[in-house]
Amino acid sequence: MTQPVLDIRNLCVDYHTPKGTVQALRHIHLQVPPAKVVGLVGESGCGKSTLISAVIRLMAENAHVAAGKIRFMGLDLQGFSASELRGIRGRDISMVFQDPMTALNPVLTIGRQMVDIQYRDGLSRKKKRERAARMLERVGISDAMSRLDNYPHQFSGGMRQRITIAMALLVQPKLLIADEPTTALDATLEVQIIRLLKDLQTDFQCAILFISHHLNVIAELCDYVGVMYAGELVEKGTVRDIFHRPGHPYTRSLLECDPSVIEAPTRFLPTIPGDIPSLIDLPSGCIFQDRCAKVMPVCRKTPPPAVHLGEHHTAACHFLEE
Repeated sequence: MTQPVLDIRNLCVDYHTPKGTVQALRHIHLQVPPAKVVGLVGESGCGKSTLISAVIRLMAENAHVAAGKIRFMGLDLQGFSASELRGIRGRDISMVFQDPMTALNPVLTIGRQMVDIQYRDGLSRKKKRERAARMLERVGISDAMSRLDNYPHQFSGGMRQRITIAMALLVQPKLLIADEPTTALDATLEVQIIRLLKDLQTDFQCAILFISHHLNVIAELCDYVGVMYAGELVEKGTVRDIFHRPGHPYTRSLLECDPSVIEAPTRFLPTIPGDIPSLIDLPSGCIFQDRCAKVMPVCRKTPPPAVHLGEHHTAACHFLEE
């Protein structure tokens, strides 16, 4: 079996707060194979951003990895020192953030920023600028050489996001992490960015961990999907598995709430009733029990096991056992 680029095993992350310990992630198992796109989807606050923060170890001061292993190309990142991690971040692991305006330095030109991130390469400044210009052209920015001297505010939102993608891929990373990179864009630009990412992934053959709460984006771009709810990975499988044969009740509810599947005009959007449980005082049994229409007595007592529904398809639900 090919070694995964990213291998997360039994990951647990806690936040220490004055009100108690927030168990933000619990027993996460996830793999990102080489040259594949793995998507993470779920409601806001389900732990998607906490997961990627743990991977690159840029967590809040009150966050703590309570258990688990994070392996990158077979190396245990938990055992790396801060300086060793700096040698990996931005070179072997790159990231595209949600808001391109805050991801770029507003007082430095795009060219200066793109040259600076190549500090590990022993090239002349001229060669680095030429390389940066070629990458800008690759993401669809015309007259790239002259635009290197522009500042971030001189570009539109869509162009700024293209620049952040160009910067992330400039060093040809083995893993690209994209944290909801289309959230700040309108629908038309969102489609353009997704198509761009798809083309670039094919060309560069890098693995991508893509975070989003837009189901259509996940379906368009990803090979595999993980569904997160309240800090747990409740279901994972191929795109076809998740969208055509969803097993977990939460996954089914998410798909039913997708506005694109509504056929008749309506003033009301479908929602999942109820609220996410407190992550300080977790319920016993299934984490989704209070919002599940198929809840059984066993769901309130015993955590559900992961049930294998296919070669790459698992879901944690007592209903599937029945």
